[in-house]
Amino acid sequence: MIITTSPKGTEDLLPQDSYKWQYLEKSFKEIADLYNYKEVRVPTFEHTELFERGVGDTTDVVEKQMYTFLDKGGRSVTLRPEGTASVARSFIQNSLYALPMPMKMFYNIACFRYENKQKGRLREFHQFGVEAFGAKNPTMDAEVVSLALTFLDKVGLKDLSVNINSIGCPTCRKAYSDALKEYFRPHFDTLCSDCKGRFERNPLRIIDCKVPTCHELVDGAPTILDYLCDECREHFEGFRACLDGMGIKYTVDPGIVRGLDYYTKTVFEIISGDFTVCGGGRYDGLVGEIGGKDCPAVGFGLGIERLLLRLEETGVEIPAAAPVKLYIAPLGERAVTEAQSLVYSLRRAGVSADTDHFGRGLRASMKYADKLGAEYTMVIGDNELDERAAKVKNMATGAEESVGFDKLAEYLGGQN
Repeated sequence: MIITTSPKGTEDLLPQDSYKWQYLEKSFKEIADLYNYKEVRVPTFEHTELFERGVGDTTDVVEKQMYTFLDKGGRSVTLRPEGTASVARSFIQNSLYALPMPMKMFYNIACFRYENKQKGRLREFHQFGVEAFGAKNPTMDAEVVSLALTFLDKVGLKDLSVNINSIGCPTCRKAYSDALKEYFRPHFDTLCSDCKGRFERNPLRIIDCKVPTCHELVDGAPTILDYLCDECREHFEGFRACLDGMGIKYTVDPGIVRGLDYYTKTVFEIISGDFTVCGGGRYDGLVGEIGGKDCPAVGFGLGIERLLLRLEETGVEIPAAAPVKLYIAPLGERAVTEAQSLVYSLRRAGVSADTDHFGRGLRASMKYADKLGAEYTMVIGDNELDERAAKVKNMATGAEESVGFDKLAEYLGGQN
């Protein structure tokens, strides 16, 4: 076994790239704060039944992609394949329904699905997401769509299209399922093996199949919009009216059903190029399905790796991390000790500072400071130690100014 190579479908986040993730994480939190969504953190693994019941046992996620194993107590647990079911479980367990509604939460999590590595898809991947519990009004659906768009606009992704649909409720979906069976029945032999199994249990999942022979059949299938009950139709019209009122352009796409069984009524996707960067919808039955009291809810998940890849493809440059403010080059043993003391005091004052740990000479130290992108440099030797002051050089302009050691933090804009 090769232990110096990461498992298939996983990637390291390297120090030279971490600023991109930090920028996206900071930006997402800022937008969530604007919308009054508070962070929730949930476990990396859950009881397997949570996902079987919540996500749906006819979905590809549950049938093919979950990392499920027995713990040392013989209990079946699963690495979370998505965030919504875990947040819904937390909502019930921690009695968040007793707090003022709507309960609006966001998260930044790692998820795990066993699937072949492909463009923008990994076995360990990361998601931003929001979940809002307690409000059945379509204004809540429009809010989560607008939150996603506000975030994507903030980070520079412009070529976005919003596709929406309604997949109804259990009442109207029964009639639609019957219609799908009638449509697919003459073509049953041409369905893939998975869809043959879904035919009786959940024909709606056939709509989401990516196998070419099944996908071709879907083009002529009945659409759910023709089978919506009055309540679901009114909700969808209200959702569209809210988007119209916000000036959010969208396309109604009856082919959107999403890949998870908990969705009801509203479903949507936000697309850039050939990437679905964000997807979500309403899931009014999930809380009740996993053991809580029925509670309406809506949310979305947004893949971070896919977003980063799309930003790169469209030429969006993420702001680089702030460089080191001051690099101190010590000359001699006395100076090494003083340099350690100075960078410690600067850091305590909120100024980023660094110094040598290799015994470099002056030339090598300056070369290293340049690689760090240090804004300022300072060289200290015996004379500087005696005077308790040294020249601070602005690396951009070349200007130098003598600054006392006790004034360094103030000079560099630190906290007094």
